[in-house]
Amino acid sequence: MTELGERLGGLPNPQEAAAIWDDIWVHEAHNSTAIEGNTLVLREVEHLLVEGRAVGSKDLAEYMEVKGYSDAARWVYRQAIDPAALGDGELVTLTEVRYVHELAMGPVWSVAPHPEAGAEESPGSFRKHDIRAFPDGMRPPSHALVDATMRDWLDLANTVRSRPGHLMEGLAEVHVRFEQVHPFLDGNGRTGRLLLNLVLVRLGYAPAIIQKRERTRYLTALRRADRGNLGPLAELLARTVLDNVYRFVVPAVAGPARLVPLASLATADISVTALRAAAERGRLNAQRGDDGHWRSTLAWVDEYIASRWRRRTG
Repeated sequence: MTELGERLGGLPNPQEAAAIWDDIWVHEAHNSTAIEGNTLVLREVEHLLVEGRAVGSKDLAEYMEVKGYSDAARWVYRQAIDPAALGDGELVTLTEVRYVHELAMGPVWSVAPHPEAGAEESPGSFRKHDIRAFPDGMRPPSHALVDATMRDWLDLANTVRSRPGHLMEGLAEVHVRFEQVHPFLDGNGRTGRLLLNLVLVRLGYAPAIIQKRERTRYLTALRRADRGNLGPLAELLARTVLDNVYRFVVPAVAGPARLVPLASLATADISVTALRAAAERGRLNAQRGDDGHWRSTLAWVDEYIASRWRRRTG
């Protein structure tokens, strides 16, 4: 483990564990664009990002949405392992805000630009239109106030470490305030989640991946945060960061023979509930700690899955 890895709360750098970051990258690109309505399934996203080829018969714009988001996420992750990227110590700058939006929205804009966009509203440029209040009550400011309100947002984001209260509540406020400003004509949700992850990785945390299945809960938490109740959004962010560590980081860092919580070993093919049931029946080698939680190893889970397959085909 490198000194830099210790700065990241135990995460190795990408040279030591590229697969961890690749898994996070693919899942974030899939889930964050799906929240906005993208219909590519995870398999299609994996082919697009890992193999560089489009499979399926979706509209070109959908592939470009995922491609743009993945490019922006790659850039965000690089900031986690480059201390020089912090410059004067700021967690995020106005130039970076514009750049993240340009990366995320440039590809899809090239094939399907926003129908109301003017010449000065291309990706990376703040809106020159006013946006109507949203049905749930959020009211973005006039376009004439975007520059000023974004500078206020930067002050908030860059002082989140020193603000009173729990850090996750501070990050929830940072996230909802960006969405309240809605500085761009389109792509504010994607850009807001990318900037949240930029702040997270620069603070030494794993990035947050809000799953598409939690879209309703996430939007409800955003609405409540808009009305001043940051608790539900802070709780959701904290859990997504922890889930990310359990799902992607712990098994890869621990190695195949290290005991880790079952949540760290669950996959799309076998849920934590199924693993817990197998452990309780004695079919999965596992140990139950004094805290009541089951722990197993990646090697034992692989053995269990192989034995289950043999029982089905034998």
